Amino acid sequence: MQNSSKRIQMGVLFFIITLVFSTLGYKLFGWTTLEAIYMVVITIFGVGYGEVRPLVTPTERIFTMLVILAGTTSAVYIVGGFVQMVTEGEIHRALDNQQRQRQIAHLAHHTIICGFGRMGQVLAKQLDEAGIAFVVIDNQPQQISLAEKLGYLAHCGDATREEQLHSVNIMTAKCLATVLPEDATNVFITLTARELNPNLMILARGEVPETERKLRLAGANRVILPLTVGAIQMANLITQSNLRDFLNRPDERGYLNDLLANIDVQLDELTVLADSPALGRTIMEMEVRSKGAFIVVALRQADGRTLLHPHPSQILNDHDTIIVLGHRQEIPRFAERYQFQRKQLHTPNLRPLSLPSSP
Repeated sequence: MQNSSKRIQMGVLFFIITLVFSTLGYKLFGWTTLEAIYMVVITIFGVGYGEVRPLVTPTERIFTMLVILAGTTSAVYIVGGFVQMVTEGEIHRALDNQQRQRQIAHLAHHTIICGFGRMGQVLAKQLDEAGIAFVVIDNQPQQISLAEKLGYLAHCGDATREEQLHSVNIMTAKCLATVLPEDATNVFITLTARELNPNLMILARGEVPETERKLRLAGANRVILPLTVGAIQMANLITQSNLRDFLNRPDERGYLNDLLANIDVQLDELTVLADSPALGRTIMEMEVRSKGAFIVVALRQADGRTLLHPHPSQILNDHDTIIVLGHRQEIPRFAERYQFQRKQLHTPNLRPLSLPSSP
């Protein structure tokens, strides 16, 4: 790229010099400035409108031939530089892709990460820091481009297809982690991978508890439920202090929320308003209607009292606040549907990993 840029710069410089000296040359023959410029342009670009003035003397004719040669050469040199720049870029991309494919082909005892959303990016970062060989497979080109920019081996393809799993050496892989946000896709990938490699360690992500059994039947060795993992992390933080004090300290809850964001889970406060459809309903009804989107960990009543692990039959009254732990994408939708006043907590000094959102 650098050589082609220099070539273009030299060509442009030579072309400008040709224009200047050609114009001065024709002026020395007694032509006006406009006539000289016009003659240079139609001569170099071969328009063929004819000379402004007849070229009578041998000197004028020889000079005009030199102008044609110099102008055409510099123009071709510039175009050649642009062609070289484009060609080099394509060749470099092809060579880089070929090199990556060779590296993937020589992988053994590696980990295959299916999906490069938020969870896949966190997993790849941890494996990279631990020095564990892995390859990313995703059917979204922008996700593959991101993985390659981060220096990871990546392959663009549908992980549910056998030939694509063969492309990332599933037969010699040690572990496969399918962390896509769709449970059905994770089940299908698990089933396909288990059929191809019976000895493979398969870790699968599940969005709802009901999927865990399906993933295990499909062949997953371990099933990770982000909501459950988030609850465990929350419990670990809570056990370090009194639960009631923890719930009443926004800074600690905000810190927890920043940690949970890396696994697409968050802690929210949902306040019941006077016109909310949730008014008069029980906590169990809300959890059932959420279809597994969250669990209620506490209830702060309108008079300021906090109930830890409230009974499922507890009725929600005006300005009661339920503290829920659930999926980052589902809680806002549920809050809007039932007209809750929502408050999400963050700490001012800590943020989750700077990663783009997964599809």
